[in-house]
Amino acid sequence: MEACFVNLVEPGEKVIVCRNGVFGDRMRENVERCGATAVMVDDAWGAPVSPENVEAALKAHPDASTLAFVHAETSTGACSDAQTLARLAREHGCLTIVDAVTSLGGVPLKVDEWQLDAVYSGSQKCLSCVPGLSPVTFSPRAVAKMQSRTHKVQSWFLDQSLVLGYWSGEGKRSYHHTAPVNSLYALHESLLRLYQEGLEHAWQRHQDMHQHLKAGLDELGITFVVDQPYRLPQLNAVTIPDGVDDAAVRQHLLTTYNLEIGAGLGDLAGKAWRIGLMGYGARHENVALCLKALENALR
Repeated sequence: MEACFVNLVEPGEKVIVCRNGVFGDRMRENVERCGATAVMVDDAWGAPVSPENVEAALKAHPDASTLAFVHAETSTGACSDAQTLARLAREHGCLTIVDAVTSLGGVPLKVDEWQLDAVYSGSQKCLSCVPGLSPVTFSPRAVAKMQSRTHKVQSWFLDQSLVLGYWSGEGKRSYHHTAPVNSLYALHESLLRLYQEGLEHAWQRHQDMHQHLKAGLDELGITFVVDQPYRLPQLNAVTIPDGVDDAAVRQHLLTTYNLEIGAGLGDLAGKAWRIGLMGYGARHENVALCLKALENALR
């Protein structure tokens, strides 16, 4: 996230930031630390980013340089329409910065087809790799913006103009950093597993496991925070039933079943649980264990 913002946002610029959960607010923080102005487009926690609200903000701020939004909001389990949001940004002359930390490998993310400009993800979610790496991609438009900057990038380590020199090939490479080789081998292996399964098959597996989980939660009377059309299959935010002790249930799952589910964040703290079905974790045996453990805990 920070690599995208410090390279593409200069002091004095205006960035439209979509906020429908925790990570949209982190985007705002990055914009402000770059010395730019964040124009906030707020939607309810659990709702996707509203294209209508975004379009209104773009029209109200024609001098904005960038539109930033979270594709898959990890704090709520809501998936936004990245293709439509990117189209609106292009129509108004804005670059896009897209958080795809939880979406990569779990739901369709068509970076080139949707013409997304700067997209970052994480190795530890649906790629099922060790944490510590953040895959990132920049479009030709984004690279052109970096090359035309009038201010130095505020972070030396994250300055992509220096990193591009590091990756330029043998014979003219500039030394930048020591690469985390073991982590890169791990990421290569996780991508190989995804390639062998097939990307579309991985998307379908996540959806199938979500439906399996939903059927069991329905029987337990547990409902979802996010409306069906916008639910992430890999991040299931569910409403804690009335009268149930949030922390006691999660502690019971952890101590009795060695199973951890996420607590609610921000506006959903104490109101929701977040059940992850990501990558290798999206398997029948994991869903069955979770449902049995929840049933036991609630009883």
